[in-house]
Amino acid sequence: MDKYSFLNTAHTSYFSELYDKYLVNPDSVEPSWRAFFQGFDFGLESSLDELDIDENRTTAIVNGNKSEMPESLQKEFQVIRLIDGYRSRGHLFTETNPVRERRHYEPTLDIQNFGLEESDLATVFNAGDIIGIGPSSLNEIIRHLQSIYCDAIGVEYMFIRKPERVKWIQDWINVNDNHPNFDPARKKHILKKLNHAISFETFLHTKYVGQKRFSLEGNESLIPALDVIVERAAEMGVKQFVMGMAHRGRLNVLTNIFGKSAKDIFSEFDGKDYEQEIFDGDVKYHLGWTSDRKSDNGNKIKMNIAPNPSHLETVGAVVEGIARAKQDAHYQDDFSKVLPIVVHGDAAIAGQGLVYELVQMANLDGYKTGGTIHIVVNNQIGFTTNYLDARTSTYCTDVAKVTLSPVLHVNADDAEAVVHASLFALEYRMRFASDVFIDLLGYRKYGHNEGDEPRFTQPKLYKAIAKHKNPRDIYAERLMKEGVIDDTYVAELEKQYKDSLEEKLEDSRKEDKTVITPFMADEWKGFENVREWEMMDAVDTTFDKDELTKVAKVLTELPKGKKFLRKVEKLVNDRHNMYFESDNLDWAMGELLAYGSLLEEGFAVRMSGQDVERGTFSHRHAVMKVEESEEEVILLNMLSEKQAKFQIYNSLLSEYGVVGFDYGYAMASPNTLTIWEAQFGDFSNGAQIMIDQYISAAEDKWKLQNGLVMLLPHGYEGQGAEHSSARMERYLQLCAKDNMYIADVTTPAQMFHILRRQMKANFRKPLIIFTPKSLLRHPKAVSKISELAEGGFQEVIDDESADVKKIRSLVFCTGKFYYDLLVVKEEQNRDDVALVRVEQLFPLPEERMKQIMAKYNNADDFVWAQEEPRNMGAWSHLLMHFSDVQKFRVASRRFYAAPAAGSAVRSKMRHQQVIDYVFDKSKDNMFKPKDLK
Repeated sequence: MDKYSFLNTAHTSYFSELYDKYLVNPDSVEPSWRAFFQGFDFGLESSLDELDIDENRTTAIVNGNKSEMPESLQKEFQVIRLIDGYRSRGHLFTETNPVRERRHYEPTLDIQNFGLEESDLATVFNAGDIIGIGPSSLNEIIRHLQSIYCDAIGVEYMFIRKPERVKWIQDWINVNDNHPNFDPARKKHILKKLNHAISFETFLHTKYVGQKRFSLEGNESLIPALDVIVERAAEMGVKQFVMGMAHRGRLNVLTNIFGKSAKDIFSEFDGKDYEQEIFDGDVKYHLGWTSDRKSDNGNKIKMNIAPNPSHLETVGAVVEGIARAKQDAHYQDDFSKVLPIVVHGDAAIAGQGLVYELVQMANLDGYKTGGTIHIVVNNQIGFTTNYLDARTSTYCTDVAKVTLSPVLHVNADDAEAVVHASLFALEYRMRFASDVFIDLLGYRKYGHNEGDEPRFTQPKLYKAIAKHKNPRDIYAERLMKEGVIDDTYVAELEKQYKDSLEEKLEDSRKEDKTVITPFMADEWKGFENVREWEMMDAVDTTFDKDELTKVAKVLTELPKGKKFLRKVEKLVNDRHNMYFESDNLDWAMGELLAYGSLLEEGFAVRMSGQDVERGTFSHRHAVMKVEESEEEVILLNMLSEKQAKFQIYNSLLSEYGVVGFDYGYAMASPNTLTIWEAQFGDFSNGAQIMIDQYISAAEDKWKLQNGLVMLLPHGYEGQGAEHSSARMERYLQLCAKDNMYIADVTTPAQMFHILRRQMKANFRKPLIIFTPKSLLRHPKAVSKISELAEGGFQEVIDDESADVKKIRSLVFCTGKFYYDLLVVKEEQNRDDVALVRVEQLFPLPEERMKQIMAKYNNADDFVWAQEEPRNMGAWSHLLMHFSDVQKFRVASRRFYAAPAAGSAVRSKMRHQQVIDYVFDKSKDNMFKPKDLK
């Protein structure tokens, strides 16, 4: 009996489907089929090595036994292998590079590599069904495969592990052999957008000779790509677009996609001063823009392109945060209505680690945005570095494989292929809520900027580029051959567009000043811009005591009928006792009551960071788990029906990407208290670019307010160099004018009021809080209920226990160090020493500090005390901002390169030395030469 008779009743396409599943995951197919495919692969490999072959039979191993398969069936499977070869490797053999020869890859797609011969070319195979052409000759199958996989679009997708997605992709690209079939009107529209892109760059090149503009030339087909995404997405229900891109081609996109008037861009080129003195502004190719557009079909859409720094890829994280904020605020039931688009450079996407952090967020609950379209403007060079020196991976987009996202590599000279690929990307995103990548392979016409000479480093490449036609002219010639346009059509298009640019240029030169247009102005209606002195104005942060008690009641009672760990039950019970019996609220209680009070007032709260749900130091427990089921219980979402939403997410192990995301979230949602907490304060070092380029400078550069709160655990408890200091000196060095708040608070009430102030003020500033570790459970770091319900945030806390007449030493300090000093003061009964806490370090409360100094008129010893080394902490900040410190003596650790000693014994000794010197100035032996050896 023929062992393979069962194969004769099955269709070839069924074999292919099973075989594809087997290649992705052998265990996903039925065992007998798995054994068959194992034998088939073994037999094919053996036959290719000329083993066990005769003219008519091929040996295979099935279920451990040698069997013989009819040659016709064997050939069908070999054609299936050929088809799978094109699917998995066809992208390596495409016509996608407009100016270079492609690298050579082995093995090739030659039929001999699949056990087929030229004599098989005329044979009809049922395997043609797999690519939608029915039984066809091998010659015809190969022609279709070449057209689908090896023309102007290379598709990478066979690594995807979800069969329904793979099938959808194959069905989509099999239509018209992965080639578009556009009507003449669509073709003319593509040509029009190409003309806009090219004419805009040419106009700038002639009017502003030698000025940097980071032109799009060589990748102008980005404009029709974005245009078709916006237009088609609007038809599919997308309401808002959030886009991020670096400088390359940005001005072109602003004008031709986002509708920014060329007049405004020309004004920026002319270098005029800004209308508002409060802002310093930025270079024209970093500015953001928001506009309301109508699509060609009349759909209303909101367009946002986020401002960006020169630090490549940084804006990608911000874009995702903005998109998620908009989704949470307006489209919780359908994230697809907000579409993030991130435009990368080829060198940047491969070289910047932030991209990896970004793609890892794609499906995480706290960070997902329903899929992002990533477009790489690939000009095959990074400044002067060739792509072979810029990455090890085959493609710059190989990071896409981390999340199994499909990648389309497209020849940027083929405008229709670019538009076709863009439609694929959009439909994939909308269908699967997944990321998708387009690698737009073009070139860079000039050097890194228009004044750079690229032939210094790439003479051969730029010789080829100099002779190369632009995409518009290439496409126009094609349309003329097709009879879609005549030979005057492009000249007329070009003249019309350039005439409009001339008119806008003339208008721009009538203006004396450049106006910075606010980004996302709708979201920021009602908020004011304030100066440094206005940041010091008191804000009413009181909260009705009865209402606070209602919040506390919910936060101190676990739901009935659910079993929790005993430690959790004890923790909640302790919270109940501290509020309703002892009236001594600890840090966690003060923090949670701040969130609860804001939620009741309609302010949403979002917190993310590493292990924030429980808290690094196990103090917060904002999320509690039912013991058996691990069901999450969030008491802050059980306050009342009217409350806003509390969201808290343990983040991925990322600082740069997550801070960028949360900064973007706060940018788009000013009525949400958005918090990022570092696991330890020094972990924020990993987000330094976000801190330097956005958090500290965005309002000055881009007219952007932002209320992001960063909680940075800080304090010297002998934990070594890495987990003692949050490097407050770095943040303080960045402070100027009115750019942010910096605080180091010492009581739960202070934490309560400063968090509430962040939302109750009619403006937004980033807030950096150096939060404690040991103080979280310190018996003296407690507050009364009345201190929360009444009062407000105190920038400076005077020593209430001091007898003014007795004070001879006035000690200013900040943060947790106050309690270390307080212990000694009380032990030594030093009623001649007053300890004053500076709770807000920027804006520095100079007037209040001066008032306190004047109050203690018998004091003749003024001290600044800090636990950090002299070259760290707040001392250098005081030197710059408070002239009276010139008469202070400084009690601190010595100058050190590392923040703290690794030895707990040594750390304790140094800590004690500082404390001793605070109370006895004769013990100043810290800086004698023998100690500095």
